[in-house]
Amino acid sequence: MRLLSMTQPFLLAPIAECPPGPPGAQVRLAVLGARGVGKSAMIVRFLTKRFIGDYEPNTGNLYSRLVHLDGDQVAVQIQDTPGCIQVQEDCVQVLDSLSRCVKWAEGFLLVYSITDYSSYQAVQPLHQHIRKVHPDARTPIIIVGNKADLLHARQVQAKEGLQLADELGSLFLEISTSEDSQGVCDVFQYLCKEVSKLQHAGSTDRRRSSIIPRPKSPNMQDLKRRFKQALSSKVK
Repeated sequence: MRLLSMTQPFLLAPIAECPPGPPGAQVRLAVLGARGVGKSAMIVRFLTKRFIGDYEPNTGNLYSRLVHLDGDQVAVQIQDTPGCIQVQEDCVQVLDSLSRCVKWAEGFLLVYSITDYSSYQAVQPLHQHIRKVHPDARTPIIIVGNKADLLHARQVQAKEGLQLADELGSLFLEISTSEDSQGVCDVFQYLCKEVSKLQHAGSTDRRRSSIIPRPKSPNMQDLKRRFKQALSSKVK
């Protein structure tokens, strides 16, 4: 992806912010990857069906839109991230910003370009970082090989992406953001569904735990015992 110095603000403006929905009706996603792999283009393609090939360097934008998911309307928030894995200066600040994003999100797309082997190598450390913040193996992570239309410039074979995904326990897909709007939509919708399933499972677990009576604190029991002993001694 060629990065141009453009001042036109319309590139990111068409995506309107959606009003905050009720708890449980929001899905928070993050798209991570090296610089120039097409993260912004993927998000805009999903939300507007349009493909824009040139972007200013990304500083981290939050997009939100109401989408239909299995007949229900869900508020989807998508955090775009800069290619921080390649940044050398101010590394601590960048990593801190990345950690906050990872902690905030509930589902992840790890994107690399099939034309850039170094972007493929960035996927595993990003995956490890996510797992440190979200130890629960159920947290959905999808590895995406983008720019599948540029076969003449391929540096990463599909079997390499599949092998890495198998090692990391994630789903793997190759897509072309520029040519396959439906493929991009399928990736995001699948991730939204997986996050929704996890949210539902979490709410079910919380309801079950609220039914089970909590054990009494040993300290509280000791206080009650002493209180009864004091009363009995006074009665005597």
